[in-house]
Amino acid sequence: MVRIDRVVTRGGDRGETSLGDGSRIRKDSTRIEAIGAVDETNAVIGVLRLHTQGLPDTDAMLARIQNDLFDCGADLCVPGEAGDRLRLTDTPVARLEAEVEAMNEALPTLTSFVLPGGTAGAAHAHLARVTARRAERAVVAMEDANPALLRYLNRLSDHMFVLSRVLNANGAGDVLWVPGANR
Repeated sequence: MVRIDRVVTRGGDRGETSLGDGSRIRKDSTRIEAIGAVDETNAVIGVLRLHTQGLPDTDAMLARIQNDLFDCGADLCVPGEAGDRLRLTDTPVARLEAEVEAMNEALPTLTSFVLPGGTAGAAHAHLARVTARRAERAVVAMEDANPALLRYLNRLSDHMFVLSRVLNANGAGDVLWVPGANR
């Protein structure tokens, strides 16, 4: 059970923070960078959800992803095996793969790279895609991260790309790259 009695603790005023096991760590560590990047991805998806409120299935899918990302943060905040602590498994990875496949079936085949843009929802999905990629790079830098976290973040960026196309009228509103168009 989680219980938060105080938000202002002053515990981080000297550049350190507590991990889930109670140990203290510098705020510029690779672990805290990874936790922050996952948290940022979650926040960006929260903004994306503002544009999916009229799409209940999509919004529910994004709500599940936000919960998964909190699970990723819980995994990252406890180093080592940590006994019965929450660890991400490949079950949510498989769910993301299935969702990507289902969304992609309705989309036309790409003949060009897609530029971030189109609808507001698609643009925010692209922002979520790039923040998920940054989170993935931050987790890779940790060296001792749960491999399921890497798989999840990798699939998540793919998921956000495909979702951006869905939110662009199933690809009809994709903004396509035109190589050398402004030479």
